[in-house]
Amino acid sequence: MEKEIVKALMESSQTIQALKDQAALIARIAQLMIQTYEKGGKILVFGNGGSAADSQHFADELVGRFEKNRRPLPALALTTNTSDLTSISNDFGYELVFSRQLEAHAKPGDLVFGISTSGNSPNVLRALETAKELGLTRIGLTGKTGGKMRGLVEHCLCVPSTVVARIQESHITVLQILCGLVEDALFATAPKVH
Repeated sequence: MEKEIVKALMESSQTIQALKDQAALIARIAQLMIQTYEKGGKILVFGNGGSAADSQHFADELVGRFEKNRRPLPALALTTNTSDLTSISNDFGYELVFSRQLEAHAKPGDLVFGISTSGNSPNVLRALETAKELGLTRIGLTGKTGGKMRGLVEHCLCVPSTVVARIQESHITVLQILCGLVEDALFATAPKVH
């Protein structure tokens, strides 16, 4: 058991360290977030399963706080309203569960994050297509190949792994880095709370 634990920890560490090769991309995504907020836009984020949880966590760090006491930043996880999720799935099909919410909530100047470890989740892809039709900038977080998502986003962070657990660990690391960069840029003088 201990060997498996050490192996998992080493794989996780190595996968996250490999993201340093995408530091410029992460910085570009942070700049897009900062510009979105400076222009009065919001962030909309979505994914399934663990990626749904990451979406909620990410939105919460922006609306609540990450490390600084500051004003809330507008962010919406499209994974949280159970009435929307169930009615849209029941009445229109699960493939439209995020795209229909985008049609309702997205405005010009908003920034969209789609999260999918495979890059091939049909409802995430459909939402990214809708975001493109709405003229929104699209960010993708996915795994090694990027899947079909790669062709639907302007900026695609592909974690260099095919192991779902390693991809998800890397996604949350990147999302938290982004929150820190955004806070530092927009609230340079705000006090840290941790």
